[in-house]
Amino acid sequence: MVYARSYGLIETLAPLHVGASAGEESGNLNLIFRDAYTQTGIIPGSSIRGRFRAEARRSEPQRVISWFGSEAGAGRDAISEARVKFEYASLVWLPVFSPGQPVVWVSSPRLLERYRRIVDPSLKLPVPYVGSPGLRGRETEGGQDKKKTLFFNLGFLDVSPDAGLSDWIPEGLEDSLPADRLVVVDDADIGAIHDLALYRQSRVKLADEEKKVDGGAFFNVEALPEGSILVFPIGIRPPGHDDPPDRWAPFGPRTSVSYGSELYFGGLESIGFGRSHVTLFGEEVA
Repeated sequence: MVYARSYGLIETLAPLHVGASAGEESGNLNLIFRDAYTQTGIIPGSSIRGRFRAEARRSEPQRVISWFGSEAGAGRDAISEARVKFEYASLVWLPVFSPGQPVVWVSSPRLLERYRRIVDPSLKLPVPYVGSPGLRGRETEGGQDKKKTLFFNLGFLDVSPDAGLSDWIPEGLEDSLPADRLVVVDDADIGAIHDLALYRQSRVKLADEEKKVDGGAFFNVEALPEGSILVFPIGIRPPGHDDPPDRWAPFGPRTSVSYGSELYFGGLESIGFGRSHVTLFGEEVA
């Protein structure tokens, strides 16, 4: 069976936490889900599917089973396959503080390779330790290909200029992702730089009747920072004999190849986590 292939881009508009649930256990650290190889944050496909299913349940409840399959526990005879498939969302660009910039967007070959496979296989993968020609930093001696030295909390990093990095700015995000502040590091370094960039917050549970910590209960939360860019592939199964001849349109009718909307992902939405802008691409999406 041939699936129609589409993809989505997520731009975080607030810190985004998808991982361990918030609790009140003493010393609880609520970690985000991470990729096993780069140790960078991901959004599991189940979380993306659950968000879109919840939105569909509000706007088009009669079509939820057609697109997302029957509910768990519906019984063997009621089991049905979902027509729309979601894979996990991986980072493409991660904002990181660097004095003098003050923010650069960092990626690595493994992260960009997944983006290339999903979006445009013709893109030429950059080598590690390159940056936008317009980066501000201390210059080394030598011709037009002068290296720039950037400073992160873990130390200094020398990068060579690469004008081709602007090709890796996703469509529609040209205003959100400065073309003169892109950096590609090695896969071995992206995990450590990623941990420096994470949003972290320590929280406590206050007593019901007075403003003091209740029994010493506290818990720490980490999240992907505002301005992170992620990509996820979507597969859409062609309609079968028993399926209605409609097309998946989670944000309503559209007039262009891409369209999007704001959605919340993950937990802690009530305190401002998870607000994101999602853009879907592909002629078969809607």
